[in-house]
Amino acid sequence: MRYQVPQFIEVEDKIFGPFTFKQFVYMVGGAGVCFIAYKMLPLFWAILVIAPAVALSASLAFYKPNNRPFIETLEAAFNFMITNKLYIWRKEDKKIEAKSTEDILAAAKSSVVVPKLSQSKLKDLTWSLDINETIYSRETGKLEARGSRPQRPF
Repeated sequence: MRYQVPQFIEVEDKIFGPFTFKQFVYMVGGAGVCFIAYKMLPLFWAILVIAPAVALSASLAFYKPNNRPFIETLEAAFNFMITNKLYIWRKEDKKIEAKSTEDILAAAKSSVVVPKLSQSKLKDLTWSLDINETIYSRETGKLEARGSRPQRPF
């Protein structure tokens, strides 16, 4: 048995002439607000209420930003306005303080650390510098012990 599969299910049916049910409800609601404002308010104040009501009802019925209904855009805007926002980064200007030359010199002196050598280490270092001793052997590139000397051919 063959069944007919419905197609174009995403397109809303046109119920009231060229309008869908939602479009018709938005238009009738806007017309109702305009009628009530016209009957209850003086003409100047009624026009101030009627103009935004017509714009809102027309945009709800026909305007689709980014191929989505305008009511979803209004819902997203409302939710954005009432929810808390988390700001990850805010730029703050840092104040640069002018330093005097005495402060700069004192900071430089305190940051320099002079190692203190004992008498025996100092003698050992001067002896190794006097005889041009290195800790690496020139022939093999291996680390040599301090007591052993690399053999040099003459």
